[in-house]
Amino acid sequence: MARELNDLTVAITGGARGIGAATAERLERAGADVVIGDRDADVLAATARDLGVRSHPLDVTDATSWRDFVAAAGAVDVLVNNAGIMPIGSILKEDEAVTRAVVDVNLHGVIIGTKAVAPQMAERGRGHIINVASAVGRVATADGATYTASKFAVVGFSEATRLELAPQGIEVSLVMPTVVRTELAAGIRQAKGVKEIGPEDVAEVIELMIRKPRPEMWVPRWTQPMSRVTTMLPKRVQQVISDRFEANVLAERDDAARSAYEERVRRS
Repeated sequence: MARELNDLTVAITGGARGIGAATAERLERAGADVVIGDRDADVLAATARDLGVRSHPLDVTDATSWRDFVAAAGAVDVLVNNAGIMPIGSILKEDEAVTRAVVDVNLHGVIIGTKAVAPQMAERGRGHIINVASAVGRVATADGATYTASKFAVVGFSEATRLELAPQGIEVSLVMPTVVRTELAAGIRQAKGVKEIGPEDVAEVIELMIRKPRPEMWVPRWTQPMSRVTTMLPKRVQQVISDRFEANVLAERDDAARSAYEERVRRS
């Protein structure tokens, strides 16, 4: 049976903008008690006021910040690990601080968050953790090596914790978006033949995932079976397909369009 949302408390990281804010808006309309967290406290507070949801500042890389967030949220039924950053460029030119920040936010944030929320779920014998990864967590692309590595790691962590936490009544799911029309993806186009998607499209899939949990869903949804077939082919054939669909989207970015985001995320 489909799960109703009006009796669920849903915590969303990276909730101040983009996918997180769109998800909070959609779930609040569906009747969920939504609490959003983000490092950008001012934007977080403004978003929470606009959407009519609860909020609490959260640095996903810090265990103490997570404890404070969970205490403010209360009994969390669903955790959406959405927070992420994507500074991109040649790995040979990537500053060490940027490398560490990407891994800390995108991977350690998911791990620390799971460890902060899952114990209370286990005590109640139920819960759902949804990790927002990326299509590049299954299909790599150049000029985003550290970002790709962090998302591959989130995929592996999710699949391992799904096995580990299932006996305690906790579902673990993956949401795998392609390029989403947000600030994070500024200047990056979709692969050839893939329709542009917005944060509201990812939010819709997250709601579907909550109502009827499943291990993995892609956005757009039709890209999931295609990716499965492609990854089973020889690498040489995979490259031909990638070239045909012009899928090396990070390397073919518009740097001018990305400049504002890159400056903000690298500075912070």
